[in-house]
Amino acid sequence: MKVLIAGGGTGGHIMPALAIADALQKQYQAELLFVGTARGLESRLVPQAGHRLELIKVGQLKNVSLITRLRTLFDLPMSVLHCRTLLKQFQPDVVIGVGGYASGPAMVAAILARIPTLAVEPNAFPGLANRLVGKHVSAAAVNFEPALKYFRNARVTGIPVRAEFFNLKSRPADAPLHLLIFGGSQGARVLNQTMPQIAARLLEAVPGLTILHQAGARSAEETQAAYAASGADPARWQVHAFLDDMARRFEAADLVLSRSGASTVAEEMAAGKPALLVPFPGAADDHQRKNAEVMASAGAASLLIEAGMTPESLLASLTAMLGDRAALRAMGERARVLAHPDAAAEIALMAKNLIR
Repeated sequence: MKVLIAGGGTGGHIMPALAIADALQKQYQAELLFVGTARGLESRLVPQAGHRLELIKVGQLKNVSLITRLRTLFDLPMSVLHCRTLLKQFQPDVVIGVGGYASGPAMVAAILARIPTLAVEPNAFPGLANRLVGKHVSAAAVNFEPALKYFRNARVTGIPVRAEFFNLKSRPADAPLHLLIFGGSQGARVLNQTMPQIAARLLEAVPGLTILHQAGARSAEETQAAYAASGADPARWQVHAFLDDMARRFEAADLVLSRSGASTVAEEMAAGKPALLVPFPGAADDHQRKNAEVMASAGAASLLIEAGMTPESLLASLTAMLGDRAALRAMGERARVLAHPDAAAEIALMAKNLIR
């Protein structure tokens, strides 16, 4: 069984791809080839995982300047031809597109070559690459039900999340409340700027509450200084540039304040953690807002839109949520219902079943 996996760019695309690759090797001893770009995280993470990676030249079409779009459009035919060459050389039985820069050209090349294709879509609203090929792929595995309509033969499988997120200990009912603020690996500017403004009032309103805030490497010192100047009890808050062992951090949290990228919400679902989601407004096609809306409509999270968010509205939301432990537990339980612990195995099986 030979499988070509195309795409990447961000961690939300490449981390599920690596988990699917592991499942394909463990279950079917698959031979794998990744196709990506030099600018994406796959250029570092795929070789680190021990997989072969071929790079193609293709850029962005969304949220970029006209010059960049024209350059990408000029490069696209050559990138498709490059992928056709890779297909002839590797001769895969199936091609999996995980979204991102390289996914589109590889999937188009596979469709033209009549090789079975499987699209993997982590967001409620598919990215441009998957929208363009969605009705032409052999099948699709999606994370959220609203994405089903964009693909042929689609199933809700979820996206892979590390197993430890599904095996966290429950929080003691009488433990002091703990808020985890997670803006992604780079941090979230609006959370870094707003939380120190309300920290002292929030800690006063919620006795015993502690705060752990991941601010990102570029903003950690500034955010820590803002907390220190706020008058908030320094024994009850911590600011870090980066947090390791995220499963353990989730386990210690009663509420997560975060963005709503696909990987973040998938981890919150797997951990069964209630969340207050503030979607990143610059995300392509506003997909983070659509992810958050799915979570909120299921009662698995609350939603705040950044454009209308003020320190007072954020304080009111956090105070109300942290003031009702029973509601937090119920929200976490609804989040867990949405989780898919066997996503990687299901997607690997879908790929195998597509092979002629």
